[in-house]
Amino acid sequence: MSELISTKADLRSALDQLSGSVALVMTMGALHEGHLSLVRAAKEAADHVVVSIFVNPLQFGPDEDFDSYPRQLEADTALLDTVGVDLVFAPEESEMYPREPLVRINPGPMATVYEGTTRPIHFAGVLQVVHKVLNLVRPDVAFFGQKDAQQLALIRTMVADLDMPVQIQAVPIKREETGLALSSRNTYLGEDEYIEALALNQALALGKDAARHGSSPEQVRDVSMKYLAEAPGVKLDYLAVVDPETFEDLVEVGVPAHGRGLIITAAWVGSTRLIDNREVRFDG
Repeated sequence: MSELISTKADLRSALDQLSGSVALVMTMGALHEGHLSLVRAAKEAADHVVVSIFVNPLQFGPDEDFDSYPRQLEADTALLDTVGVDLVFAPEESEMYPREPLVRINPGPMATVYEGTTRPIHFAGVLQVVHKVLNLVRPDVAFFGQKDAQQLALIRTMVADLDMPVQIQAVPIKREETGLALSSRNTYLGEDEYIEALALNQALALGKDAARHGSSPEQVRDVSMKYLAEAPGVKLDYLAVVDPETFEDLVEVGVPAHGRGLIITAAWVGSTRLIDNREVRFDG
């Protein structure tokens, strides 16, 4: 049974009782198998695992789903008990932000494109809370999902640029049998919308196949974008092929020396906004 903690003081006290390495998994709750894959990876990497559950208001815009975002702490802790974690840190908003933060983290130019265009305050809020929780827990390693690829790249950049003593480890996207990337927001989809949402993964699979057969970043982008543009019920926000480390557009800057690319997309299905991505390689 994991220990549920709601204050920073109790967290410090509990951490002081642990000996050995510590891994952190940060979440906003509404946990699913994707989150559990992060926890399992963390358990393999460290002696102790801390999971944080906090719906961070700083990363939601005024017209986003902060108020309606699913909060189910009892169910979440029960699910975590099935895989076994040491500590669950689930603070109230007033505990994390006793007042409006005066010192803010500027996420830089990478945060102004793609997700940053649609959600302009999002990444500043993400890095603010990630920095805070990393400072509070002081883990040896922290695990983040590949589904939020731009967030992952920004967290890695923050840790490197600020010389933070933590290793950031990515865990591959967990998908349902249908191919849809697991997300807490999938619960918003109606039956027909769920079927329509499968087009995101299908478009990315077409792009990856094109890259495998020697297509350029522009050709990969075009084949994936054409599929989504014609998919019923899908309203495309963006689709691009980027460098997974810098999020530079590979159509504009060319394939990096490491040859790796990432097809990224965001789209609306009904009233639900979904994101997905797929790694590709350009060996030409």
